[in-house]
Amino acid sequence: MSRATILVTGADLAPQAVALLADYDLVYAGKTPTEADIVALCSQHDPVAIIVRYSRVDAPAMDAAPSLKVISKHGSGTDTIDKAAAAARGIAVVAAVGANAAAVAEQALALMLACAKSVPQLDARMHAGHWDKATHKSLELGGRTVGLIGVGAIGLRFARMAAAMDMRVLAYDPFAKTWPQGVERAELDDIWRESDVISLHCPLTADNRHLLNTETLARCKPGVLIVNTARGGLIDESALLDALDSGQVRAAGLDSFAVEPMTAGHPFQQHERIILSPHIGGVTSDAYVNMGVSAARNALAILEA
Repeated sequence: MSRATILVTGADLAPQAVALLADYDLVYAGKTPTEADIVALCSQHDPVAIIVRYSRVDAPAMDAAPSLKVISKHGSGTDTIDKAAAAARGIAVVAAVGANAAAVAEQALALMLACAKSVPQLDARMHAGHWDKATHKSLELGGRTVGLIGVGAIGLRFARMAAAMDMRVLAYDPFAKTWPQGVERAELDDIWRESDVISLHCPLTADNRHLLNTETLARCKPGVLIVNTARGGLIDESALLDALDSGQVRAAGLDSFAVEPMTAGHPFQQHERIILSPHIGGVTSDAYVNMGVSAARNALAILEA
């Protein structure tokens, strides 16, 4: 009797996760699968579960896999899954919430510090033989205000790090079930008006797409720092470029983008006050295991219910 198949939309899965799925045949889609690749693999293998690492999973893939019961995200963000289509077909969508929280929060901290202290720029200048001590002035973060959009597992960890640096922490999160101690509850107007740093830690939805745009960036404090380790669609990229050019935004540290992977010639690549990383905030050896194990367990909870 043939075994049921689980499709992984990536090239690998942590060995600990593979061990949990030993009763199933695993099919890997490769490092950079397209939506068409996912549909073809679903049609070929009819998986009972999909573990989503890369690419989208939309209605055509679901329709190509009539045995599909669960789509399990290898991470916390499910915006690459058509949840409405899944619900209409009785397919569960689950996520490894919190599995990479420490990793992403640390990346946000690193990007904030790099922006405030001009770490990449000074490093490049030093390697080029310059000594800018007499002319460079960094930004001191102690005593300044950081505004968070979202205080879930990642935002909460970042809030604790910022508070440990003697920063005032404001946060906006209308969906928070509990409110963390030491974090001031704020509305979006408060975040724009009072924050020296704005850090995004929320999922992307139809309601908050381009949350940071020409209007909201203009309402921010002049010289604000922008950090995004959430989803690229939260920021209107052209508006951010204009705000950087005008000086309204001092610097931006970005780990996610409207279109991924970023293609050659993107204007962000030429801007000296944008610090870039390729959506790797949650990619550490520890988080890789945590996300894989959580995604596997979440899938099994549905398959074996």
